[in-house]
Amino acid sequence: MRGKLTRWCAAFTPSTLSALMARILLLTNTLGASAEVLPALALLQHQVRILPAEGSVLVDVPEVDCVFLDARRELPAAKALTYLLTSTGIGCPVIVIATEGGLSAMSAEWGVDDVILDTAGPAEVEARIRIAIGKIEAQRIAADPTSGEIRSGEVVIDERSYTAKIRGNSLDLTFKEFELLKYLAQHPGRVFTRSQLLQEIWGYDYFGGTRTVDVHIRRLRSKLGPEFEAIIGTVRNVGYRFTINGKETSLSEQNS
Repeated sequence: MRGKLTRWCAAFTPSTLSALMARILLLTNTLGASAEVLPALALLQHQVRILPAEGSVLVDVPEVDCVFLDARRELPAAKALTYLLTSTGIGCPVIVIATEGGLSAMSAEWGVDDVILDTAGPAEVEARIRIAIGKIEAQRIAADPTSGEIRSGEVVIDERSYTAKIRGNSLDLTFKEFELLKYLAQHPGRVFTRSQLLQEIWGYDYFGGTRTVDVHIRRLRSKLGPEFEAIIGTVRNVGYRFTINGKETSLSEQNS
């Protein structure tokens, strides 16, 4: 396993992997880090929280995008826990981690979204996370066609078509400008530093400076026009925030 992990490290760098950073909950009774359960997961950029593989965790499940359940041992107990997870409506995909020998015990009765071997490499783990989360999101959109829209004040953002409108007028945005506007609109009033925005929009593997954020904010404001440019507020010496009513600015704000 150590030799295989070394080859993974050599073959996969952060730039090789997706910029998606998901909140992962790993349920396991193995003491130690996630690297002991699914080594490739430790090489990815996701936020991983580890809790015991017990039914008691369902009392206060943290908000996560995907759950990994360690089923390498004690298959009956793991199967019972998957039933609890799915029957209580956890609201996110559940992926079971199994050994090759344990695959023979897997069936539709488990009710999980996917199964992955504990020897899987980083690219496979990343792809399975992305696909599992994407399927759940697609189901939500199918059930509620407007669920893909973000509405904040006069701004309407459609994540499915990558379009943004303000007071009914379409905005001609680049991909990064769209992602920047979407992220800020998803958190109205919250202040983000330039470093935070650089990490969230451009990813960990981007080597440019925070000045990139300033440039894109300036271009975004230009496209919003004089009437709406103030919805992207500048908090002096801190960063930027989305203001639903662009006219409501404090003395601590100024346009960059």
